[in-house]
Amino acid sequence: MTESPRPLKQPPFPRSSAVVDPRIGDYGPALLALENGRVFPGIAFGSQHSGQGDLVVNTSQTGYQEIATDPSYAGQLVVMTYPLIGNYGRVRYDDQSERPWLRGLIVANATAAVLDDARQLATMLREAGIPAIAGVDTRALARHLRSSGSLRAIVTAPGQTDPQEARELAREVPRWEDQDFVALVSPEAARDEGDPSENGPLVAILDFGLKTNIVRSLRRRGARVRILPHTATAAEALAPDVDGVVFSPGPGDPARLDGPVALARQAIADGRPLLGICLGHQIIGRAAGASTRRLPFGHHAANHPVKDLESGLVQVTAQNHEVTVIGETLPEASGFVVSQIDLNDGSVEGLRHRTLPIETVQYHPEGGPGPLDALAVFDRFVAAARARHGGAAPEPTVGKVEPVHLDAAKLQRRLRGMG
Repeated sequence: MTESPRPLKQPPFPRSSAVVDPRIGDYGPALLALENGRVFPGIAFGSQHSGQGDLVVNTSQTGYQEIATDPSYAGQLVVMTYPLIGNYGRVRYDDQSERPWLRGLIVANATAAVLDDARQLATMLREAGIPAIAGVDTRALARHLRSSGSLRAIVTAPGQTDPQEARELAREVPRWEDQDFVALVSPEAARDEGDPSENGPLVAILDFGLKTNIVRSLRRRGARVRILPHTATAAEALAPDVDGVVFSPGPGDPARLDGPVALARQAIADGRPLLGICLGHQIIGRAAGASTRRLPFGHHAANHPVKDLESGLVQVTAQNHEVTVIGETLPEASGFVVSQIDLNDGSVEGLRHRTLPIETVQYHPEGGPGPLDALAVFDRFVAAARARHGGAAPEPTVGKVEPVHLDAAKLQRRLRGMG
């Protein structure tokens, strides 16, 4: 008779001062429990609440402030595999939205590089009511998720240390696919940035979970911006004064977003410059007739190599998504072609239209925090919008990929000015 496998023994709770810098302070023992029964003990240092959601792993060494404030992480618990989180302070300019959106943060060691409370990552999480737990073997957890796929999980409140109770709570977490996160993060009303006297092209952004750096990237190139809620109509998004349209990133499954997909079909048929980023890329892909599917454990990092199939150019990109467009399902008659692929797994990273000024990218060209290899995506889009604004017909984007050339000295001056 085959013996049943013995349950994994829960490791002891770590010593708090060994995993949380005493200058931050902590709230004592807590648990990270997964729906499949795995439990990781740790020390609570965020808010004194529990948090639940899908567990995702981010391998970035920096950028935890931008990750926390990225609306695309709504509904998710984020595991940072880099062992020291908190090595630098928060700079409010770098926030990607008005508040943190993740449901919880899991780290190996919570460090404190600055003494000012207002610039501590832990302070931002506490003020927003978001739990965080340190002392977790995040690399072992990442390997576990790599083999098991995405899992629902819970970070318990401080002192809630019954492992069986935590497992049961993890199994009760609603499925990611069943939730509408876009309605949670999208604004209720439209707003404009930039004045008509600037005489730049007007870009309408459908805000499904917009990052601040996207707006800045467009504004730096002379575009005026009109930010619209996810419920915007075609009459609003394709108003006569709009020279180009952006479908923004955001959280959740595009298969739930029938309204935005229908709007994307109208935008494609309209023919004016159109750019889709991350979730926006998936929405436009579905509007073009392609299918999407969930990846086993998503892409969440700042080091994904992406190859452009026309030029051969390879760029290092920031990524944060659970879903991919299935290239084989893209209809030939749609006019779209797969333009870019991820060199790690071959998944689709971009689409372009053969004759219209339409481009989509699965990655984040705006960086926030970086890398900045793909900023030329905005150069091409704004150039097409400016051509329409001036009355000239924009050129097709297929085959028009050029690497971006950064002025290193100018970039260093800009970064010093941010501090």
